[in-house]
Amino acid sequence: MREIRVIDDTGQQLGIMPPAQALALAKSKSLDLVEVAATAVPPVCRIMDFGKYQYQEQKRQREARKHQKVTEVKEIKFRPKVDEHDYQFKKKHIQRFLADGDKVKATIFFRGREMAHPEIGRRILERLLDELVDEAVAENMPRKEGNTMHVILARKPGWKPPKAAPKPDAAAPAGAVAAAEEPEAVEELEPLEELEPIEEPEPIEEPEPIEELEPIEELEPFGGDEAVEDGGEEGNEEPGA
Repeated sequence: MREIRVIDDTGQQLGIMPPAQALALAKSKSLDLVEVAATAVPPVCRIMDFGKYQYQEQKRQREARKHQKVTEVKEIKFRPKVDEHDYQFKKKHIQRFLADGDKVKATIFFRGREMAHPEIGRRILERLLDELVDEAVAENMPRKEGNTMHVILARKPGWKPPKAAPKPDAAAPAGAVAAAEEPEAVEELEPLEELEPIEEPEPIEEPEPIEELEPIEELEPFGGDEAVEDGGEEGNEEPGA
């Protein structure tokens, strides 16, 4: 390399000069000489702080990756005997993935004797394409591979997903208060008449104390012994007397 075009650290072009002269100029400023356009004639070099330049490039790449949307391929699986509710449920998932900017691989799985009727799976995928014609495009036609049949869907260019309706609280601006409906006027009620005070009942007289009864005298025992004795004497009398 005999000559190079040199740009200084302020962006001013210094013209064409030998590489040795450009290196000496960069060292005098305690900077580096970096080649920025190798294919140009003559090659273009710039005087700069190479360490600072690398740091700024890495920072710019990180910012670009932060705002970059990575497209993923989501897979939704169907069976040939899928019922209507399951089909609609999975179709909503496909619509949500497409709205997020992802691609969707719709796959039909065949088992056993189902492999002898691939037209059933083809009808399901064709129905899916017809119903999503406004929001998706097929990157390939439905094709069978082994015991599966699939189609890849991508979001249609220019199609924008409908925005979700904002919640009532979120839609109102901060600090704004919704005007409440004025309640109907309540009719004034007439005041109640004061009730006459209830007369206090006369106090109940205390009952007189009951006189204590005298204890009952103990009764004398009946004459049982005399009766026995009399009966014995009568029994001893002879019958012929």
